[in-house]
Amino acid sequence: MSSNTEIPRQDVYSRITNQIIEALEQGVKPWTQPWNAVHAAGHVSRPLRHNGQPYAGINVLTLWSSAMNAHYAAPIWMTFKQAIELGGHVRKGEKGAPVVYADTMRRTETDEATGDETDRAIPFLKAYTVFNVEQIEGLPEHFHARAEATRNPDEQNEGAEAFFAATRADIRHGGDCAYYSPALDYIQMPVFEAFRDAQSYYATLAHELTHWTRHATRLDRDFGRKRFGDDGYAREELVAELGAAFLCADLGLRLEDRADHAAYIGHWLAVLKEDKRAIFAAAAHAQRAADYLAHFSAAREAAA
Repeated sequence: MSSNTEIPRQDVYSRITNQIIEALEQGVKPWTQPWNAVHAAGHVSRPLRHNGQPYAGINVLTLWSSAMNAHYAAPIWMTFKQAIELGGHVRKGEKGAPVVYADTMRRTETDEATGDETDRAIPFLKAYTVFNVEQIEGLPEHFHARAEATRNPDEQNEGAEAFFAATRADIRHGGDCAYYSPALDYIQMPVFEAFRDAQSYYATLAHELTHWTRHATRLDRDFGRKRFGDDGYAREELVAELGAAFLCADLGLRLEDRADHAAYIGHWLAVLKEDKRAIFAAAAHAQRAADYLAHFSAAREAAA
């Protein structure tokens, strides 16, 4: 590209920041995960018993809720005893999910007037506990089998892979949730094949790596975050969103107008409206995070 048609780096950053602000001002829809269930049985919409039989009624709702709260990608559940019978064991400290089944008990009643006896069926519900296969170790391999990639035909980007690997961050793959754990200092990502496309995977990883830079041993970034959704949380999420956008620009990745990412920040738009300088501070922190992550690759290339 000739020099007179190149867009200066800072102009790209400004354009991205302005696009995000415009999206927030327009009130986009809530953010949704850009990945799908990756278990081999994930195409089944209902939760499944250990034998593949689907649950029904209220148990569908309770197990869906339990799976979402714990971020399980696998739809299969079984009892403690069934896990043992299959050669596995529930990990110590794991908490199960409640399910119920309807049954009837028969009771013989005597008519006081005539003395006649009649059998009466009395319906009742009985509750028991089941565990997701992701809570169980030692099960046959098919209980943890991954689905073949059908939604992500893109190949991995060698340049992006090398960039992220150079950071030597502890990046773990599995489950259906992407997050950074400050307490344990690791990043959790769904597997690459679970994302709609490669761009979604790298954008999400860039977002979580920006969070990774906040650690006290790195950039020591702290906005006084105390709980989900507070002022400090909103500011950190804004930094992570912008940091991901900057990294995608630096790596030559396609940056799309993603309403889902913008909506993730939009939930805390009040912070930006209360503090007119918040977006500028967030952009500065995001730039520092992007530069910090870039220095790993620069150091590796210098040593090569």
